[in-house]
Amino acid sequence: MTSRNADLVIEEIHQTREKISARFGGNIAAIAEDAARRQMESKHLIWRSNKPNEALQSSRSAPKGQGSSGKAGTAA
Repeated sequence: MTSRNADLVIEEIHQTREKISARFGGNIAAIAEDAARRQMESKHLIWRSNKPNEALQSSRSAPKGQGSSGKAGTAA
């Protein structure tokens, strides 16, 4: 692959990322949820981590409107 071809591929990746981001208003959680939904519907496993995403797990267990610390409205 020539340097020019690699640049074109990278540019296409950037354009695709921008289109997806625009479709979901830049909301990365919505992008991830859509990707997970499409993966489940396809019945094809794309990738699975050997280690769970601890940040994602703690944010899911926190009550809405609170951070992963579970303390709402605390200031230092």
